[in-house]
Amino acid sequence: MGSTAAAAAEARAPPQRPEVAAKPQTGKASYYGTHDAGEKTASGARFAPDKMTAASPTLPLGTKAKVTNAETGKSVHVTVTDRGPYAKNRILDVTPKAAKQLGMKESGVSTVKVQPLHVPRSSH
Repeated sequence: MGSTAAAAAEARAPPQRPEVAAKPQTGKASYYGTHDAGEKTASGARFAPDKMTAASPTLPLGTKAKVTNAETGKSVHVTVTDRGPYAKNRILDVTPKAAKQLGMKESGVSTVKVQPLHVPRSSH
């Protein structure tokens, strides 16, 4: 009988608003040079090569995503703090730290899958 009361209470509860959905993306990623250290990013934060952040032309700032290198199978979690990359046919720039963990420091560019895990709501 307790489960019926719990189900009734759940039915009366206001619906949870789902997070903004973002689709997974697959494409080429590169990484920032360390010469950008200390520069302001689109989010207002300073670029730090030793952090796990990324730049995306399409994902909202603040998005947390899992990035998997299709060539090595290695994955990292990053937060989108900047816009870019501006090179043709690239979907993501990651920090040197993330690039090292993904195994892409030697090649400079790798095919990656970007799986958004948390996409913040717009404040508008």
